[in-house]
Amino acid sequence: MIDAVGALLGRLGIEALEQPSWLLLIPVALAALAAAARARPPAIPWPALGEARLAGARGWDPVRGLSLSLRALCLICLAAVLAGPVGFHRAPPEPGFGLDLVLAVDASGSMRALDTRVDGEWRTRLGLAREVVARFAERRAEEGDRVALVVFGETAFTQCPLTSDGALLASALGRVEAGVAGEATAIGDALILAVKRALGGRPPGGAAAAGAGRVVVLLTDGRNNTGAVSVESATALAAGEGIRVHTVAIGSAGDEVPMAVKEGAAGRGLVFERHDVDARALERIATATGGRTFAAQRSGDLERVYAEIDALERVPRRRPPRLRHAPRPEPLVALAGGLLLTEIAVARVFRRRVP
Repeated sequence: MIDAVGALLGRLGIEALEQPSWLLLIPVALAALAAAARARPPAIPWPALGEARLAGARGWDPVRGLSLSLRALCLICLAAVLAGPVGFHRAPPEPGFGLDLVLAVDASGSMRALDTRVDGEWRTRLGLAREVVARFAERRAEEGDRVALVVFGETAFTQCPLTSDGALLASALGRVEAGVAGEATAIGDALILAVKRALGGRPPGGAAAAGAGRVVVLLTDGRNNTGAVSVESATALAAGEGIRVHTVAIGSAGDEVPMAVKEGAAGRGLVFERHDVDARALERIATATGGRTFAAQRSGDLERVYAEIDALERVPRRRPPRLRHAPRPEPLVALAGGLLLTEIAVARVFRRRVP
């Protein structure tokens, strides 16, 4: 039944309902019509019941039943109109300006450190990265940029390819947990993968100008201590491709910091460890690629990163086609009007009762 209704709406050019709560009026309307159907119409007593039945009298009037059915369908159509029917269409690509931005987020074990603040509350370093990067990615997508997410620890992987869907990026980032890619930190592997994602799958050294409109933001709290690619090699590749890399050092340095440990038999607890960021290495990466390095312990610290990226010159490119929707109440209004006219024609014209 549901599939049949969906197929009918599709034929009418209706893809979705913006306010489906209005459909709750349908059971109310059907209940009222059921009560009307069960009510006995006005009549006068007739002593010769047998002769009346022989003359064609019936206990149930089919014309009245058809009239009530048409009225019920009309009310269902009007309830669907109130629910806000819309139709979708994919608009053609539009000319615009934008960046291809790759966010490389450290998810190593040290990102469990509780030495950062978000809105005045202590959070883990990864909690700060998730909170701020998600908001930043949505804003960049709204400006027409494409954003990708690379997650790294002992290994590096692409959590989300280049996309203009800010909600998709936020959802992908929300599934990142500390240690998901291992406990160590492979900055070189992360940077080489981020450069590859920024190139959009084009092999390094291709004929197209790769650097124009492409930026990598590397967020980490540690130092390179594993991986197959050295930081120097990855930095040289990024500089050779003209891709600017901004580096962000997350968390405090120089002291032991509390680390959130997983819940066990003794419950959740804290341990104190020292995890210093290699600030000099991050500065060398940024300097070699024309970027800048920043330090972040609070969500507001990353506003300078946003301002730096906002100041970059956008490159002309066609924006991806967008799915647009338009109100489509006309087919349902026309159908309701047709049902009402049919009910009037049947009950008031062709089968009109004469007292």
